[in-house]
Amino acid sequence: MTLPPFVLPSDAANTDQQNEDTASSLRRIADALERVSPPADTAPDFVSADAFVWHVSPDHVQPVAQVNRVALDLLVGIGRSRDTLLANTVQFARGLPANNALLWGARGMGKSSLVKAVHAAVLEQVPDSALKLVEIQREDLPSIGRLMAHLRRSDARFILFCDDLSFSHDDQHYKSLKAVLDGGVEGRPENVVLYATSNRRHLMPRDMIENERSSAISPSEAVEEKVSLSDRFGLWLGFHPCDQDEYLAMIQGYCTAYGLHIDPARLRAEAIEWQATRGSRSGRVAWQFFTDLAGREGVRI
Repeated sequence: MTLPPFVLPSDAANTDQQNEDTASSLRRIADALERVSPPADTAPDFVSADAFVWHVSPDHVQPVAQVNRVALDLLVGIGRSRDTLLANTVQFARGLPANNALLWGARGMGKSSLVKAVHAAVLEQVPDSALKLVEIQREDLPSIGRLMAHLRRSDARFILFCDDLSFSHDDQHYKSLKAVLDGGVEGRPENVVLYATSNRRHLMPRDMIENERSSAISPSEAVEEKVSLSDRFGLWLGFHPCDQDEYLAMIQGYCTAYGLHIDPARLRAEAIEWQATRGSRSGRVAWQFFTDLAGREGVRI
């Protein structure tokens, strides 16, 4: 009869520790492999909300329960851009041809606010359109092809929104966007339109354009690749600094909408003083003044 080998208690403890260390190492390896090659992403649930934010690592769309936006009629001084973008979006929501739109120009004049306000207005005008707003960050543009694959498979219609879009001289993200706008074999899905905002009409600083022209062997070709990106937007909507009357009209509109009653002479004097201390007039400055005024007057917004 052969007896089992005798194992000292210390040897048993060492064996248990080795097994635990091995299991821990295997778990770390499995986690690393999953990060390198994550499991296939399931189809997003686009029925759960009207607006979403695209995230990467891992890829997923996050529903937005309540979008931070103002009513369309409160956007003063941008009537032409408002009407053009609204008409383009209504066409798109109804399944008709529509253009990608680049909203460019002065800071704080309501570019991103207009996109969100138009989305809400179209949901009311075309309630059966299933129009969704999906925001993508500029730094996530390399993943836009994967996002498009999800949107292409959906029955809904999507406004793909990129806020504050711009590129530096060594930024390669624009190539990902360029291929999606109208290039590649598949091209832009029929149920997707891209709206982007930027402070620059050509999406890159003027001094960089001039530098490319002065230093390149073929100046026109050096500039063409980046400048041509903005040409792929069918709509260019310019936003310019507002004058004093438009600035005051914005504030009066906010006061009316939120039921804040104040002496007109006092309102005018304080509003002008506020913009003088800021050194600029814009829709953003008007809203900041109104926020301060509402707080001092005890009005909730």
